[in-house]
Amino acid sequence: MSKKNEAQKLQEELTWSALHIAKEAPEQKEKAFKYCEGYKEFLNKGKTERECVKEAVKMLKKAGYKPFDRKASYVPGDKVYVVNREKAVIATTFGKKPLKDGLRINGAHIDAPRLDLKPNPLYEKEDIAYFKTHYYGGIRKYQWGTVPLAIHGVVAKKNGELIEVCIGEKEDEPAFCITDLLPHLAGKQNERPLREGLKGEELNVIIGSIPYEGEEIKEAVKLMVLSLLHEKYGIKEKDFFRAEFELVPAAKARDIGLDRSLVGAYGQDDRVCAYTALTAEIETKKPAHTTVTILTDKEEIGSEGNTGLNSDYVLHYIEDLAELEHTPVRDILRASLCLSSDVNAAYDPTFADVFESRNASYINKGCVLTKYTGARGKSASNDASAETMAKVIATMEEAGVFWQAGELGAVDVGGGGTIAKYVAHMDVDTVDLGVPILSMHSPFELASKLDVYNTYKAFKAFYA
Repeated sequence: MSKKNEAQKLQEELTWSALHIAKEAPEQKEKAFKYCEGYKEFLNKGKTERECVKEAVKMLKKAGYKPFDRKASYVPGDKVYVVNREKAVIATTFGKKPLKDGLRINGAHIDAPRLDLKPNPLYEKEDIAYFKTHYYGGIRKYQWGTVPLAIHGVVAKKNGELIEVCIGEKEDEPAFCITDLLPHLAGKQNERPLREGLKGEELNVIIGSIPYEGEEIKEAVKLMVLSLLHEKYGIKEKDFFRAEFELVPAAKARDIGLDRSLVGAYGQDDRVCAYTALTAEIETKKPAHTTVTILTDKEEIGSEGNTGLNSDYVLHYIEDLAELEHTPVRDILRASLCLSSDVNAAYDPTFADVFESRNASYINKGCVLTKYTGARGKSASNDASAETMAKVIATMEEAGVFWQAGELGAVDVGGGGTIAKYVAHMDVDTVDLGVPILSMHSPFELASKLDVYNTYKAFKAFYA
């Protein structure tokens, strides 16, 4: 008996596995559920990157943040923000240590897979008016058929006025839809590979079917649509070339499961990390290190463009911070630590063959630390060092955060990337940390409330 007890003790000392939060810390349930009420509200208000920035700035201003002034001087506890082209935002709380001791950088993205309107989208066929779309990011196209959609976007008018458009979110507003074949006539379509169940050029959105009343004219249904848009927004067909319109699922964020343990919503990749990072940033008072919280754009298409992390806008901001203390920016970057806050694929028992179970992340076991992403032989990945992993793990464990480690699927099955490599490119130690997600990149993703809450706790500890 004593030998068995000794073995059990040794096993407990030497082995490790991630724990189910509800079993180990049932007291967290109430806190997590309460925290996620604000999270669901954020998801409903921010279905595009512009809307996320708008909501984030509202939250920052309410918390006392001021626009960053390169010529001002700041003391520990001062809070500032800067907006990049209405599609990305950076927030900072100044710390007690000098900038040469490094920053605590936390970067999440606020764009999500969706359908964008083509530049010349409006057409009529057989008395039905449609919008032509071009999908944005990695979607499974067949999932977007027969789903109620809403239109969000802006039009930059010739006179410089910026008009915001949102149709389909309110109960009394119309929604929009992509059609699909009935099973009775889908014999030929059923022979297609799943990735071509709906093809890119078949993602055409119905927007009207009643013709404009009056004299006999061609494309009267199209004219009816244009007349309605012009009546409400002053839009003409030529204005589509000066517009950014996104079609997103019209569904609201809601609780999933009889136990209400999950949040179901569009865009949780990666707004779940954006919200947890933002709220942790706001609640940080006088941290040791100055914080740099980044909510960025364009991650889903490779972080390209001047609002994505594969540009220099974050570097320029850090250069402005460096000038405040007349410190070489390279010294600050080399001493900094970054969390690339992005989601990972939660283990799905229904599709177990695409995961390697020992190295997958699971719902309800906490935030997931992803040492590397990429594909095949870690291609296009940031691979965090042992030292970086040790720092982040120690921070979480000291704060009592439930965490786990995971890869994005089994080797050679697939892969993906985050903003990590772009921050690491600036000579910053970087590692991915975020929330495990079920049905990632679908129109309706699932996240555990306990995992969301522990990600927020991890970010608070990181900033402290």
